Amino acid sequence: MLDAVQVISSELNLPPEKVAGAVELLREGATVPFLARYRKERVGSLNEEQLYDIKERLGALVSLEARRSIVLSSIKAQDKLTDELKAKIDVAATRTALEDLYLPYCPKRKSPGATARAQGLEPLAEQILKQEATGSAEDLAAPFLSSEKGVKETAAALKGARAIVAERLAEDPAIRAAVRELIAKEGKLTAQAAAHVALERTKYSSYANFAEPLAKLPSHRILAVLRGESEKKLKVTLEVPREKILELLRSRAPVKPESAFAAELNAALDECLNAFLLPAMEEETRSELKTRADLAAAELFARNLKALLLQPPYGAKRVLAGSFEKRTGLHVAALDEAGKVLAHASLPLNDDEQRKTAREKLQELIREHRPVAVCCGNDVEGREADAFFRDTLAECRIEGVERLLVNEAGAAAYSASRTARDEFPDAPPALRAAISIGRRLQNPIAELVKIHPKSIGVGQYQHDVDQRVLLRKLEEAVESCVNAVGVNINTAEVDLLTHVSGLGQRLATSIVETRARHNTFKRREDLRQVPGFGPKSYELAAPFLRIVDGENPLDNTAIHPERYPIVQEMAENLGVKPKDLLGNAELLAKLDLQRYRTAEVGEETLNDIVAELREPGKDPRGQFVRPQFNEGVQDIGDLKDGQVLNGIVTNLTAFGAFVDIGVHQDGLVHVSELSHKFVKDPALLLSVGQAVKVKVLG
Repeated sequence: MLDAVQVISSELNLPPEKVAGAVELLREGATVPFLARYRKERVGSLNEEQLYDIKERLGALVSLEARRSIVLSSIKAQDKLTDELKAKIDVAATRTALEDLYLPYCPKRKSPGATARAQGLEPLAEQILKQEATGSAEDLAAPFLSSEKGVKETAAALKGARAIVAERLAEDPAIRAAVRELIAKEGKLTAQAAAHVALERTKYSSYANFAEPLAKLPSHRILAVLRGESEKKLKVTLEVPREKILELLRSRAPVKPESAFAAELNAALDECLNAFLLPAMEEETRSELKTRADLAAAELFARNLKALLLQPPYGAKRVLAGSFEKRTGLHVAALDEAGKVLAHASLPLNDDEQRKTAREKLQELIREHRPVAVCCGNDVEGREADAFFRDTLAECRIEGVERLLVNEAGAAAYSASRTARDEFPDAPPALRAAISIGRRLQNPIAELVKIHPKSIGVGQYQHDVDQRVLLRKLEEAVESCVNAVGVNINTAEVDLLTHVSGLGQRLATSIVETRARHNTFKRREDLRQVPGFGPKSYELAAPFLRIVDGENPLDNTAIHPERYPIVQEMAENLGVKPKDLLGNAELLAKLDLQRYRTAEVGEETLNDIVAELREPGKDPRGQFVRPQFNEGVQDIGDLKDGQVLNGIVTNLTAFGAFVDIGVHQDGLVHVSELSHKFVKDPALLLSVGQAVKVKVLG
């Protein structure tokens, strides 16, 4: 069994003592956000990304150990487990190395080599490998003829012996590792048009004569080529250094020209290469390429999702949101500061009379509910709703109401979801979408967690990648963002609470049900009365759950309740109450933090406590900035060569950034145009939701 701490610290190049602390706490059920913020003395300065990597590798090692146990049991049951083999299996550090060792013993369909062994041809195979015999191969094979065993001719005996040699070499772990390394260094992935397929003017036209070394192949090209193959547009092949691999085989099984079995060994080596090694290695290499590309695509999707979730909120302000549908017209909803629907209307816009009635109704809603802003999605239909809002506000001379466009990605998917139907069973989908857009403006993260991340569409090839990998990375992104922001326990819905550290669906539901019975939570301590909320849940969840205007002001900060006694001591030493420390930089500057250090509470935790007291409940998302689009640019026809425009990044891919510039379609800024310097990854320069200036090229 491998030492998990040693393996992980070596692979990730992290200090063993920090990895050891993280591994121990993760095994005890701690979450990554909890470790990163509240157990710094145990995990040091490891950030969330590093902790998630540790968690992932720990899970992989647990899976590896389970597989190791199965392998050992299987070989032992066959009575073939030698001390030497067990020692190799015990130190196999990867799944690939383990499976290579298991391959000769793995139960499989009867192969030519297995048949030949059953026919008693293994001694003949040994002679072929040793290359010591002289004379005639046929004469040397004659003693192995047996009608009873089905070996009636010397040609059959030699063929069976060659199969044993070929399989043995192909299953040799050292040979497989060396071939794998050769392919990784010198192999190429190639593509060309599939038979009877014209690639001109298709998305695969650039892959008509494609060839790129595996070592340099970027993830998005791997996925593009594989998609082209699955759609039967491309013929994809893996080019390998065949001669070097054959040379490698000859070095492991040297052919002696004077041997009677020289020709047989040469034939066995060819059979090993063509019938066993290359097919297996091609399948394995393709799988490894896909795995690599899947992980990169999932990580890109997760980065984009995090940027979207952490967009600054418009805040607790009244808004009127709209969603346009060509068939039924404009659907609007007036929302209060907490996102509660105050009123709604469906406004047909099919003729002048309907548009006049719709404007009057919209004016009535605005005057009655006094929204600070009107908003709609940034898609084509949203632009139509925005134009109607603009004309209505101008006509009725209503001032002090701003118009805002909101990234509507996923709103349509949400409007048809069970969550939306449960919350608004009688509302049409377009009205549900309007409500979602309005709430997304007020507090993006609280609304976006209701939508399956895949429906938000801020990645590339998300439907092609391994869904388990994608889901894990997206769940990590949501967990990280929700806990970074914190959650108001008295207003949050189940969808948001579910992602809080230590909760999950069951406890989140229990909290909402308890809140419904008792109106509000007054203190964090009240969480202990929630059914199913034990000490461990409280430890992991409490600091991420905020109580606004509660009995204890510290309950609206990110300070863990277990550290309240330290804050109390700080206040007493300064002759004030804990609430007096909140936002009081002058008082906090007088603290000597060294006197509060203990074995469990170090300098980093104390600095975090003081930072939270200095700016209690600080929102990491920053201040809302109103998107600014260019006046007079509303359609692609309005664009001119060389024009510089304001825009908002809506999606990042490995090949560039998509930018909303206020027309009906996002523009692509290719990675080569992002900077005067070489840019390997657009995410190093940009993030989803970022305001940018772009130039129209052609």
